[in-house]
Parts: sequence; C-alpha cells; structure tokens
Amino acid sequence: MEQSLNLILERSFKENWDNPALSDYKGITLHYRDVARRIEKLHIVFEICGLKKGDRISICSKNQANWGVVFLSALAYGAVAVPILHEFKPGNIHHIVSHSDSRILFVGEHIWEQMNGTEMPDLDAVIEISDFSILYAKDPLIYETREHLNEMFGKKYPKNFRPEHVHFHEDTHEELAVINYTSGTTGFSKGVMLPYRSLLSNIMFGWEVHPQLNNTSNVVAMLPTAHMYGMMFEFLFEMTVGAHVHFLTRVPSPKIIMDAFADIKPDIIISVPLIIEKIYKKKLQPIINKAAMRVLLRVPVVDQAIGKKIQQELIKTFGGKFKEVIIGGAAFNKEAEAFFRKIGFPFTVGYGMTECGPIVTYAPWDNTRLYSCGKAAPRMEIRIDSVDPENIPGEILCKGPNVMLGYYKNQEATDAVLSDDGWLRTGDMGIIDSEGYLYIRGRSKSMILGANGQNIYPEEIESIVNNMQYVVESLVVEEKGTLTLLVYPDFELAESDGLTSADLEKKMEENRILLNEDLPNYCKIQNVKIFPEEFEKTPKRSIKRFLYQRVQE
Repeated sequence: MEQSLNLILERSFKENWDNPALSDYKGITLHYRDVARRIEKLHIVFEICGLKKGDRISICSKNQANWGVVFLSALAYGAVAVPILHEFKPGNIHHIVSHSDSRILFVGEHIWEQMNGTEMPDLDAVIEISDFSILYAKDPLIYETREHLNEMFGKKYPKNFRPEHVHFHEDTHEELAVINYTSGTTGFSKGVMLPYRSLLSNIMFGWEVHPQLNNTSNVVAMLPTAHMYGMMFEFLFEMTVGAHVHFLTRVPSPKIIMDAFADIKPDIIISVPLIIEKIYKKKLQPIINKAAMRVLLRVPVVDQAIGKKIQQELIKTFGGKFKEVIIGGAAFNKEAEAFFRKIGFPFTVGYGMTECGPIVTYAPWDNTRLYSCGKAAPRMEIRIDSVDPENIPGEILCKGPNVMLGYYKNQEATDAVLSDDGWLRTGDMGIIDSEGYLYIRGRSKSMILGANGQNIYPEEIESIVNNMQYVVESLVVEEKGTLTLLVYPDFELAESDGLTSADLEKKMEENRILLNEDLPNYCKIQNVKIFPEEFEKTPKRSIKRFLYQRVQE
C-alpha cells in the first residue's frame, strides 16, 4: 500500500492513451486521451469556481461515459466525489447535496427538472452532465468560462494536449476520497466516508484475484455506478488496468443485458443476485421442472450430460469469454445457487458493504463452498461475535484498510459501529467454519425474536418462498406477535395461465401451507398478503425492510 491511487490512474492514462476507455452502449466511445482532455477542461471550470482540494462535488445521473469523466475529474483534482443514485427522490438529493457541503452538482437534465435549486443554497454551480452546459452558477464568470472553454483550453495547450500534460493530484492514504450515501435496508441514509486507502485496497484486490484483466479487456457496467460495488468493480478498477468499460445507459432488463453480453463479450461479469435469479427462473426453471426432465436429472451420467449442456448454453448466453461471474450485494437464492454449482457454472458469491468500499470476503469460483460467501479478502480480517462462531450465529465484525473513516457529520452513528481499535460492526449475522469460510445468516436488525426467545432470520424463509409458484419476491415481517408473509407475485405469469385474482390468492395460501410443513413451530407463517408492486429497493437491490415493518390492515 505504498502507492497513490491517482498516480496509478495517471500512469494508466498515459500508457493507454489511444485505447478505448468509456463507452455508452450503442453510443459514443471515449478513448483514454478523450477522457484525459475532458478532465483537464473540467479542472479549468473547477478553478474558476474557486474549488479547493477537499471540496465536494456531487454527481447524480444515470450510468454514462460522462459519469466516469466527472468522477475521475473530482479525484484527479483532489476534490471529494459524492455519488448520488439518480433514482433517489428530489428531496433526498437536495438533502445529500446540502449535507455533504457540495460546491458543484453534476446532474442529468431530467433529474434537474424535478429539483429545486433554492433547496441547495451553498452550490456554486449546477452542470448538466451530458454536455457540461451550465444550468446554474452563482458567478457570471462561470457561464463565460464554459462558453469559451475550448478557446481557453487551446491557449493553455497550444501544441495539443499530450500524455506528458496529464498530472493528477497525489493523494495520501487517509485522505478522504468519496462520501457515499446509502439508504440501507434498516434506516435512513448516512454518508460513508471512504479514504483513498479503501479505494486502493479494493483495486489491489482486483489486481490480485483477476490478474488476467488488462488493456484488452471489456466490461459491461450494468449496476448503479453511484453504488460502491458497481463503481469499484465495473469502472474504477478497470481504469487502473486500461480496460474498456461499456455503460448500459438504459434500465438493465434481462434482454438488454443479454444483448450487451453477446455484443461485447465481457472478460468478467459483476452482478447482483436479482439478475442471475431472473435468468434462472425465466430460462431454466421451466425446463428443469418438466416431469421428463426431473426424471432424467435423477439418472446418473445422464444428469451430468444434461448439466454440461445447460452450463455451455449459459456460458454462451453470458458472452462466452468471461472467467467468472462475481455475485454480491444481497443474498443469493439457495435453490439457484445449488443448481449453478451442480452444473459447474463459473460463479462465486462475495460479501461486502459500502462501509468497506465494498469488499469484505471472496473466494474464486473453483475454490469456494456452497452457500458461503468466501474468506476474508486480502488485507482484511473477519470474526464472529459469538461464543461458538462455527455453530452459533453472531454479528460479523471486520477490520482492515478497506474500512471507512466513519459517517460524515454523524459521530454517534460512527461510534455505534466502529471500535477504537478499528473493528467494524457490519450489522450482519453469520458463522465461520474451521477453514475460514463465512456463511451469512441474515441482518442482525432484521432478525425477529420468537415468542420463546428463538432467533428467526426472515431471509432464510424468504429464500424458500421465492422459489415457490407465482412468487417474484417476498418479505417476512412480524405483525401482532405472529409472522406475516408479504408477497409480490408474478402477475404476468398468472395472467398467461388464466388465473383470476381469487385464484392467485388461493395459490399464495397453498404456498403458505406448503411452506409451513418444513418450518419449525416458532417460525410458521400465520398470514399471507399480496402486494401489487415490487418492494422498494436500495441501490444494491436489497429490499428496504424498514418500510414494511408495520403492515397496513
């Protein structure tokens, strides 16, 4: 950890000057030289705004090449980047921009239309991210600078902008790099302060576990770049090795994702469980649930041949070139995980959190364990707060250079999770086996205490429910001392099968009865309620549980 992240990026830009860097899928492509030129132009604007090292720059837009340009511009200048999920409500965006003390806001035009500039009085400028036009500026000089920016750039570099002109801010390890606001599943947003050491350690992790990725590699960026998982491993890490990042600028539906994989043939795939589970439920379950197929899958040798054929087709579906699919951000469906593991599909499940920028544990696909999320990542330590860590779940604690500095302007919340000697309380429950493999058992704050003191982990019940007929997703909540199951059904499938609303309610009740047959008495489901729309999600696609704790009658 002797290096400066910005100097690593500077070197990558110089070495990969003529290589493609950032693309909008089926849109523009910026080479490393183009990105470097745009960074330098933005630095001219920052100087006119009076921006100093350590000042905050907020970024709120959908995934696109210029998102990457702005983020890199902030770090390269020595400013602090504040990524904001573009799906946040205007009130949340106003709060984050003001709470973070941001001086400049880069924003998508359609987002800005819904916002109120008077709610963010401390901003010096608001800049439209797609063309860098000025939407608002305190000082008229900023408008004038933007209007004559190309002319000013030309005067500064009269003999063209060349690799030797690239000079980025030299950071230190404890210096603040990013404030990432996450709404989480258990409460309201907190600003996670990530120093350069966290970003650098995560990037080094990428170098160590996937050294084959280089300046000939392609990656599809389909996760929100404003969230640390997507930002780090679909964008920032790639910039340090000279890879080519292709941003999906539209909502990443399974069809759009599959089309992009076929076109781009990515060298590695970063995903959340939801995407893989949709492929499993839509493409594979209907095949393997057929009576004839179930019989064949029980026949030795034949089942291996069928599994191999399915594996080959899946690999082809994902582009055919990748070494591994890394799944993180939420719990993976157990049935899907077992099936993919059985057929030898090259995937692994990792574990991380925004507060670790994000990696905590990982193991390569060919050296992991079923239902585990790997071992402590390089430079990280983990332990379980339990009298018997191998058998009795306890809170997962971690320590290492990945861990945040704390929550911005929230010392009370920081003290609640960070000990004086650097251990971070993750809020997740788990066990760890004798070989160091971690197994998640649920969120400590989502754990429900049974009538007789039993610990009930709703995620384990939901994992079973989500594989039941006509279920898209579910939540188990406590209601008046009993457990209620909230279900968002597959209305499209039900309609195609000719089911009425009454039929669907009956199916959900049948699922509840079937589920209870395999559950201990203390965690049997008493009621089931149908929800008409998807549950609201966090940036990493976890359900915001706190919104559903009190079910309306």
